[in-house]
Amino acid sequence: MKLVPHLRAIGRIMGLCGVTGFFYAMWTAVTPFLLAWPRIAYRWRNLNFRNWARVTAALLRMRVAVQGTPPQAPFFLVSNHLSYLDIVAFASQMDSVFIAKSEVALWPILGYLCQCMGTIFIKRNSRKDVLRVNSLIERALRSGKGLLLFPEATSGAGAEVLPFHTALLEPPVKEGYPVSYATLTYQTPTGQPPAYLSVCWWGEMPFLSHFYELLQLKSLDATLVFGADSIRADDRKELGDKLWQAVNKDFTPVLDLEALGRTSD
Repeated sequence: MKLVPHLRAIGRIMGLCGVTGFFYAMWTAVTPFLLAWPRIAYRWRNLNFRNWARVTAALLRMRVAVQGTPPQAPFFLVSNHLSYLDIVAFASQMDSVFIAKSEVALWPILGYLCQCMGTIFIKRNSRKDVLRVNSLIERALRSGKGLLLFPEATSGAGAEVLPFHTALLEPPVKEGYPVSYATLTYQTPTGQPPAYLSVCWWGEMPFLSHFYELLQLKSLDATLVFGADSIRADDRKELGDKLWQAVNKDFTPVLDLEALGRTSD
């Protein structure tokens, strides 16, 4: 029986490569003919990315439940961050440009696709790069696009919402733009490795071995909860604090530290 999860993972790797290759071929074949019409090209980008994410979720047997209503473009949305799989979960349900750390561009399959889909990458340790990225965010908002930011700046184990970094919240403050928020949580079926280990990617977990273990899961559940209101503030730190409180209020932990402690006693 131990062979079955490995065969499942290998089959999914082949499937993901085939699916990604197909949608990339579609993207490269059609996009050159749409360069003169940016809005149509953006809609084509969204359709292609959304369909890729939905097929990928189906391959992983990831069921995505949605509570609330996703915002309509143009929007600026923030969410907690748990895994590289967050991109698939959100992209399967809504159209948005992701703002991600530059390391994402190096991830197998997903990183390359994100590059093609116009993800805005930022060098986390470069203050100078913040100015460049904020300029791109302002331009995207003015052109009517939706943006999604994970302000924790790193993914966590799902026990709590980590502190928000506020440098990239300057554009919505500057423009007086309302910011929407959402929360994301994962769960695996009974008998499968717990989500905080098999889905959430945190600490010093090696990417490739973690990804391979995730592919061995029979199935998993993702729940997206979109906040009913949007938030404004005159200062990015104040905005970050309000958003953190809103996300923290709606967040359902993946990992219950108290329950884990009782189990280990």
